[in-house]
Amino acid sequence: MTDDLAWETLDSQTAYECPGFTIRNESVVLPDSTETEFDYLSEPAAVVVLPFTTDGKVVVIEEWRQAVQRVNRGLPVGSVEPTDEDLDAAARRELREETGYTADRVEQLCTVEPANGIADSVLHFFVAHGCSQTDSQQLDFNESIRAETTTLDALKEAIRTDEIRDGRAVLGVLYHEAFGSDEA
Repeated sequence: MTDDLAWETLDSQTAYECPGFTIRNESVVLPDSTETEFDYLSEPAAVVVLPFTTDGKVVVIEEWRQAVQRVNRGLPVGSVEPTDEDLDAAARRELREETGYTADRVEQLCTVEPANGIADSVLHFFVAHGCSQTDSQQLDFNESIRAETTTLDALKEAIRTDEIRDGRAVLGVLYHEAFGSDEA
């Protein structure tokens, strides 16, 4: 059965493409039969990792974000790659690449569509347990990242005081606090 709110897509084309995302332009028919254009950002699914060390600290990253012209404090995040066996493997890979840490165990928290009015983005959130630093960072050519540890309480306070403004970090920490396991 078709939902009476659904739009019909007549045509879909790439309007702009660059590393990391594409802008799609679609010709659509609205439920009232109006024909119009709709543009949106298309990007690969991504994983967001809330990593806890073996002593209960949280591994966070600081990364230059050109779009907002500042260093952003947050959690390891990255695109799911075709070579990833599954989402757990993608979370482990991103954690290792951006921080040099590996996890004993990863647990999926939730999946969200953070901006589904303008993008097809999907974020898969994970908690990584028993993390220890086993390697150096393996950053992409366009990443400027430093990793450090902090307490969960300090991280929550940084969110409360707007020191951390990255929506992925805020959602990951607060979702974990509301619904995640107590295990670190």
